[in-house]
Amino acid sequence: MTDTKQVGGLSVVTTFTDGVRVRTLAGEIDHHTGDQLRRALDVTDTARPRIVIDMRQVTFMDSTGINILIAAYQAVAKVGGWLRLAAPTDSVLRVLQLVGVDDIIECHPTLHEALAS
Repeated sequence: MTDTKQVGGLSVVTTFTDGVRVRTLAGEIDHHTGDQLRRALDVTDTARPRIVIDMRQVTFMDSTGINILIAAYQAVAKVGGWLRLAAPTDSVLRVLQLVGVDDIIECHPTLHEALAS
């Protein structure tokens, strides 16, 4: 199953691999697109969600994205699931590292590694 949604400068494609929900993002994550990402990561009524966010096509992320990722991580962990980040671009990885998100949320260099971990 594939579900694609695009608002402004962000598209979110959802697929499933071995029971893991993969959210593939493309474009920019900022205050204009944050609500779309927030909805895509909502785990309400999901038991033990397993989510990988494929970030290889994200070209920009500001503090909006950081806040959404941390909130999503906390929500997923609260219900016994996990959230991992895969293949962030150099500029996005730099932001994740500067604020320490990569110390909180598992961050993998490839989608394959995030799924296999």
